[in-house]
Amino acid sequence: MALVEGCKHELEVSIPGEAVEQESTRVTEQFRQKAQLKGFRAGKAPVSLIRKSFSGDIRQKVLENLIPKFLDAKIAEEHLRVVGTPNVTDVHFHEGESVHFKANFEVFPEFELDNYRGVEVPYAEPEVTAEDVDKRIEEIRESKATYANEDPRPIADGDYAVVSLESLSGVDEPIHADEVQVLIGGPETMAGFTENLTGASPGDEKEFDVTYPSDYGREQLAGKTVRFKVGVNGLRRKELPEVNDEFAQDLGDFRTVDELREAVRKSILGQRQMELQRVAKDKVVDKLVDANVFAVPTVFVDRQIENRVEQRLRALAQEGVDPRSFNLDWAKIKEAQRDQATREVRASLILGRVAEREAIVATNAEVDAEVERIARQEREVVAVTRKKLQENGTLERIASHIQTEKTLNFLFDNAVKTEPVPEPVAEEAPAAVEAPAAE
Repeated sequence: MALVEGCKHELEVSIPGEAVEQESTRVTEQFRQKAQLKGFRAGKAPVSLIRKSFSGDIRQKVLENLIPKFLDAKIAEEHLRVVGTPNVTDVHFHEGESVHFKANFEVFPEFELDNYRGVEVPYAEPEVTAEDVDKRIEEIRESKATYANEDPRPIADGDYAVVSLESLSGVDEPIHADEVQVLIGGPETMAGFTENLTGASPGDEKEFDVTYPSDYGREQLAGKTVRFKVGVNGLRRKELPEVNDEFAQDLGDFRTVDELREAVRKSILGQRQMELQRVAKDKVVDKLVDANVFAVPTVFVDRQIENRVEQRLRALAQEGVDPRSFNLDWAKIKEAQRDQATREVRASLILGRVAEREAIVATNAEVDAEVERIARQEREVVAVTRKKLQENGTLERIASHIQTEKTLNFLFDNAVKTEPVPEPVAEEAPAAVEAPAAE
């Protein structure tokens, strides 16, 4: 065995002449039973004629049968964990002699992993103030708002105007809506709507221009000045529910506002803990990757690069961008991903080693719970969902994900939490105004 570089290995393998002869005889007989040669019935042609007529095919079949068998035996003898498919080269096959060949492949990396307990990481438990709870309840209250029709009067700041609108110019695809609710003076309402609709009354019809910023969320409107024809259909008054015990009871299994507030506080706390712990876990893994540098198989890295590129392509597609419309150098793009992909592979191997050391596994109950959740989401019978997930390989990925999350939790629980250093507060630039067409 020869270590070539990193995880790359090379083996020189010999197949004894006796084994080669036995396999050649067996394969020759197989050809003899099926061969259709002029003057002979199948299975009756002389062996010498079969060898002469099908020498190349017999040779190829013998190699196909023997090389994997003897290579696997040699790999097992050397106690190697091969990843990917070995590349066989330098095959020497001469009649009546032993076969010699070389096999190049990569192996699963062997590395020592120490000091994964007690990694220092900045972390402090988040706080939830009464103001945080008030803000969240106000958001819930806003979501339960109703809108009552108001008596006809001129539109004023803070009113909700119900309008129909039609684009007259400025966009490639016409815009038309029969009933749009516009908050006059609202922070997300474009200034053109507020300025031109203030003072208007139900039944009025107006034409005016609205200019959208270049970074506007809808690409159709970004950087455009659109002329609209707008009809005022009416006014609506926003009515918010009162925050009392009845309001709490309507939201769920709460008897009082205090119970609702406590549930909201726990919800906010859980969200913040999850976010901060995710950041801390990432930092623990980064430290372990920095402290444990070892070679990783290029086949793993290449696979991770493909995953990263595919994820980016899916993200672009969801944004409505066709990557084929750009003249992209895919080789350069993939190569640019190599360093980060290598770190991600190393991180995955480290997490796997920690899970192995600490006997961390996904239990059947945990996998079953996830399958049941997916079944509910898909509105399927659990057995149907399980079969589908098993057939497409997702069930195995679910178990792997659960194991990874449990391993990350273990590392976080066993990390030494230090006081986070406050980051310097940068002076914020004014936020860009982004809003829907009429809001």
